[in-house]
Amino acid sequence: MRRNILILLFLLIVLSGYSFASDFQIKSLRVYSSIDQTEFPLIDLRDSTKGSITIEFDVQSVHIPNLNILFRFCDADWKPYDNVFLMNPGCNTEYNIWFERLPQRVTGARYHYQGSFPNRNVTFPFSGKWKFFIVDSQNPDEIYAEGKFYVVFPEVKLNVRIDNERSQGYDSDLANLNYTYAIQSSFLLPDSLFSAYIKSVEVIENRKLQYPILISRNQLTQTRFFEWNGSNRFTFIARDIKPGNEYRQTELRDYNRFNTQNVNAQYDGIETSNFFRKGRRDFNGAAFLTDFRNEYAEYLNVNFSIRPPENITKPVFLVGSFNNWQVLPQYEMFDDNGLLNLKIELKRGLYDYQFVAADINNDGIQNIDWNILEGNYWETVNEYHVFLFYESTEKGGYDKIIGYRKIKSGELWRN
Repeated sequence: MRRNILILLFLLIVLSGYSFASDFQIKSLRVYSSIDQTEFPLIDLRDSTKGSITIEFDVQSVHIPNLNILFRFCDADWKPYDNVFLMNPGCNTEYNIWFERLPQRVTGARYHYQGSFPNRNVTFPFSGKWKFFIVDSQNPDEIYAEGKFYVVFPEVKLNVRIDNERSQGYDSDLANLNYTYAIQSSFLLPDSLFSAYIKSVEVIENRKLQYPILISRNQLTQTRFFEWNGSNRFTFIARDIKPGNEYRQTELRDYNRFNTQNVNAQYDGIETSNFFRKGRRDFNGAAFLTDFRNEYAEYLNVNFSIRPPENITKPVFLVGSFNNWQVLPQYEMFDDNGLLNLKIELKRGLYDYQFVAADINNDGIQNIDWNILEGNYWETVNEYHVFLFYESTEKGGYDKIIGYRKIKSGELWRN
């Protein structure tokens, strides 16, 4: 009997310091290059200023959770490889990650994690797409959150340019929707690589990792195609790319202005369409959050409101740096007699966001219109990250990034 009591006490002591999935919540998960939280999540193995990524997040929990971070190499569609040679065994996990306690005054979270990779435990030996998974330390199949980033080791020099064009589908009533870009990526393939293995060029606008501009050798259209001289010279072209507008921003760092738990995204009140109004410069889709050591780095209930024009009949969604620029069902705006509202929880900081219209059907969200509520201007400054994919035969075969270039569009202007 005494032995059973001792065993029971031991289990209570162990379990008292352990948090189950239902006991905690991961919040404000971000990944960015080096230590600049507004930078695109990318490691450039030939650029010492972008030689690492930072992962950070908050945790709302009574007890410190026991978590690992598992890193997996992926194909061009973000699917992790099951090939043991590509799983990087022994160097793919950060074990028992260390948390810092948030200031006592902070509401909405209790612990904070921040880590830089690669390090002595984790390496990234392959150029391409990578994902990380925040998992239970005892059960790696229990995934609580995940993120994406790129690792590049350019072997090919990409020459990228952006040209202003006009769309063929001209609408005289909405003339600025006719403004488009053409992005042209040219390169010479070295003799060490084979032209038959060139796969595609992928362009990411700002932080829209879920919605790439893809030019594939296997799926050519009038607006996505390539030219090849039959030897080593390639040119991949993407046309009819709408530049959009500068993003809206909500600035929640000012405690004197936003000094209650429930606030509006815009201090001045309800928003309207930006279709005929140029926005101010933004973070190109990023966010800048209050430092976790700050006693005001708390979470607020932020209400976003827009009164769209009467001709907008599709559902309207909120999208931004807080949801990785994904158009998701849970971010659909609620209609209150023509005024659309949505309240979400955000940590104090500055966030880029916008409103989009889209259709909902049994297959999910389709026909996303990024411009009808936000406008479309050649002057918009966007970042375009251009990746050249190659079907490598190494290690059993994988999608390798052999070329990378970042380019900006638009011109600087003031209003």
